[in-house]
Amino acid sequence: MHIKTTKCNRFCLVASVSNQEVFSRPEAQGSFEALFRSFEPEVQFQYFKSFRRVRISFSDALAAAEARLRLHKTDFKGKEMRLYFAQSVHIGSPRLEPPKPDKQFLISPPASPPVGWEQSKDAMPVVNYDLLCAISKLGPGDKYELHTATPTTPSVVIHVCDDERGDSSAPDDSDQDDKPRPLRPKIIQTRRPDFTPGVEQ
Repeated sequence: MHIKTTKCNRFCLVASVSNQEVFSRPEAQGSFEALFRSFEPEVQFQYFKSFRRVRISFSDALAAAEARLRLHKTDFKGKEMRLYFAQSVHIGSPRLEPPKPDKQFLISPPASPPVGWEQSKDAMPVVNYDLLCAISKLGPGDKYELHTATPTTPSVVIHVCDDERGDSSAPDDSDQDDKPRPLRPKIIQTRRPDFTPGVEQ
């Protein structure tokens, strides 16, 4: 994050001049400079016509302060002249730094494993044979309560769905069930409309 700081220059004044003759006529410039040379003979001037500003550089901070105190908001050629101490603005570091990346695109690869490291073997899956036995004894429409309800938890009940398919891939061990199975519904395809020749473009 860049930090903006402002520092006041005690050796430099900035004059806001509304009279355009100061920037075009040498006589007006001489009269303007004479006002400040009375406080310090070696004072320097820089004219900025587009901004209607004049930068006045002193070598003594006390002379600059006295000139600002006496000449601020005074009349010059029929118009008011205002004086301000120049300010230098410093933003962030004196060197241009690259912006901070929002995402880290260059991610280092993971480090190598330590010496002697071995991958752990996966544990054997836990098989609940009691549950498998209970489910195998269930028929279509039956249910098995796996977990009894408590005052704070609900019960877990397993329901066996009816087989609505016309054929079953699972082996049927019961030869006594002679009930007819429901027939598989036949899918009727949509008939294509008759072709009618259109008007040639």
